[in-house]
Amino acid sequence: MPSAKPFATAAGMLRARLSSALRTRGGHGLNPFTTAGHQDRPNGYLFNRVPPPPGQSRKWEDWELPCYITSFFTIVILGVGLNAKPDLTLETWAHQEALKRLELESSSAQIQSIDE
Repeated sequence: MPSAKPFATAAGMLRARLSSALRTRGGHGLNPFTTAGHQDRPNGYLFNRVPPPPGQSRKWEDWELPCYITSFFTIVILGVGLNAKPDLTLETWAHQEALKRLELESSSAQIQSIDE
């Protein structure tokens, strides 16, 4: 049975490498999301934005118009496309097949009554 000393040595080296890599990851030692001073204090407004003075409208950002246009056309295309798709459910097929068979039976019954 091999001795446990090489495994302990390898585990110690791996632990030392991982702990040093975790400390220096990202170029800084602390987590940037939890350090103090990176966020403004909440001021009670949505997204921490102060509303414009009365009579002035908010200036749109560059991404807003393309996003709204794309969203509108996506809703229109999906609404039209999903309403116009063919009905391929099993129930619809079975109903149409049953109607065909009933029509075939009624026509064959009429032919037999004429033959008699």
